[in-house]
Amino acid sequence: MKKLVAYITATYPNKDFTVDLALALKDAGVDYLELGIPFSDPVADGPVIDEANQKALKNGFKIKDLFDVSKKIAPKIPTLWMGYFNPFYHKGLDLFINEAKNAKVKGFIIPDLPYEEALPYKKDIEANNLCLIDFVAPTDSKERINKIVKDAKEFIYMVAYAGITGASKSENLQEIIANVKAVTSTPLFIGFGVNEQNAKEKAKGVDGVIVGSAFIKVLLDNNLNYTQKIEKISIMAKNIKEQINS
Repeated sequence: MKKLVAYITATYPNKDFTVDLALALKDAGVDYLELGIPFSDPVADGPVIDEANQKALKNGFKIKDLFDVSKKIAPKIPTLWMGYFNPFYHKGLDLFINEAKNAKVKGFIIPDLPYEEALPYKKDIEANNLCLIDFVAPTDSKERINKIVKDAKEFIYMVAYAGITGASKSENLQEIIANVKAVTSTPLFIGFGVNEQNAKEKAKGVDGVIVGSAFIKVLLDNNLNYTQKIEKISIMAKNIKEQINS
């Protein structure tokens, strides 16, 4: 069965909503929750997720809020913190490691930390039975893929194209998929631009999909109340999970 990873922005529009949405996504068949840490300059994310980041920060988001909601979410659905390296660096990686263990969070996704620079941090993270998700991209050579994925834990995040999240680009990824599968049995999930319309196609040859902007668009829809937002996102998640496994 192919897996579905759902990205949501932590504490947007508020902490209680984040918890309610996360648990509803679990019931809808989501396998992993990618809990986004609001940040002022999310360089790998498109305008949709950027807007949710800015609104969460404007609402007064603090790192402690991430820890608080995670304690209610992570014991019930496998959860990873997705954030840019700046907060990890300034607050201290040890703090995030300790809080992740306390909350039963599985690990971290840090898209602006290149593989080589991540290695010393990865050692500390894995020593604490957590994971740091590795990325591969269409621009990576076969040799670089071999180096990145040989020790990958939990799953590998394959970027669907060179760009930002939420864009509707398409590239032929069969060669990179084959290169990854040749050297590791760690599951390979595809992200960037995955939505209800293209999930089935995007899932070909991989073990799962990562969906973010499609869900966040609903979060940003001021015409819906909280209950309607959770309902609509849950239905979308169910549809995507069915599509990728049909």
